[in-house]
Amino acid sequence: QVALVESGGGLVQAGDSLRLTCAASGRTISSYSMGWFRQAPGKEREFVAIITRLGGSTYYTDSVKGRSTISRDNAKNTVLLQMNSLKPEDTAVYYCAATPHSGEITREQTYAYWGQGTQVTVSS
Repeated sequence: QVALVESGGGLVQAGDSLRLTCAASGRTISSYSMGWFRQAPGKEREFVAIITRLGGSTYYTDSVKGRSTISRDNAKNTVLLQMNSLKPEDTAVYYCAATPHSGEITREQTYAYWGQGTQVTVSS
């Protein structure tokens, strides 16, 4: 099993940047595709960004594309999500997740391991 802990959330103003960190323990993340998901109040959880375990390909939801970058450091067992030009609609709890699978990686049901989440609040 792998345990995930997110950090780096906070209260920022529109236009600011944040870097979220997901620290993994228990197993090396090199065996997993890693994703960031978010859940805003009253909404379902949605995928934000994913980096695959093979090749390190990245995928982003349209609303963050061009403003966010996901990266992984297998040696440090961490995954980062750099978010720039933040908007109030980015306000949500952000979750890190891991899956050993290669298919359907934008679906949260594919992910077996989740962190507890970190709150991001963007004021206008």
